[in-house]
Amino acid sequence: MNFKTLKLDKLDQNKPIAAEEYRRELKRCQLGLLDLQLRLKESKRSVIILIEGPDAAGKGGAIKRTLERLDPRLIRVYSTQKPTPEEYKHHYLWRFWNRIPPYGEIAVFDRSWYGRVLVERVEGFATEAEWKRAFREINEMEQTLVDDGVILIKLFLQVSKPEQLKRFKQRQADPYKHWKINDEDWRNRRKWLKHNAAAEDMFRKTSTKIAPWTVIPGDYKWYARIQFAKTIYERIAKEFPAAKRR
Repeated sequence: MNFKTLKLDKLDQNKPIAAEEYRRELKRCQLGLLDLQLRLKESKRSVIILIEGPDAAGKGGAIKRTLERLDPRLIRVYSTQKPTPEEYKHHYLWRFWNRIPPYGEIAVFDRSWYGRVLVERVEGFATEAEWKRAFREINEMEQTLVDDGVILIKLFLQVSKPEQLKRFKQRQADPYKHWKINDEDWRNRRKWLKHNAAAEDMFRKTSTKIAPWTVIPGDYKWYARIQFAKTIYERIAKEFPAAKRR
């Protein structure tokens, strides 16, 4: 993917997938990841999966379907919220360093240290000097992690603006999903273009050879979940080639 010319609003979202293919591919990836997890457990490697994207892009559903068959004792999923008073007293990367997984385990960050150059940039929570400096800090941190054996996977799920509105309204109408939407989501939507511009800038400056970004169209949830699972499976399988046999 050419991040120099990528425009998120022009991403091809017409990606339907048949139910049979969805079930087949999801099972294949789940079983493949389970095999790889056993290999990872006995190695001096770990996996970090970073997930970014606009509200209602399907991040939670993709995480759930991809990981639900794995050994939960070896996985931690972190939903990144605003910093606590204690975390505010430290450099913004401090709270993530405390959650780096031990060898043999997997950590998933539903939103991550990239918040510094995304929401914190757009909302003004970080100064211009701080978020511009963060590109270098993040690249250096990721280089350090990879040098130590971390398999770093960075995924961005993108939903179109009309589809996001549809999902927002569905959440408001469903009493079991009210918790999924709040005033902050609507405020972020009003700054859609600014958030897209920040993400496009992020891709250009932090998609590196050792830690590339993968952007997944999210309007068709089944397609997005399969691409999400396949990207994770194939990336880990490259590091354990004997396990890539399915």
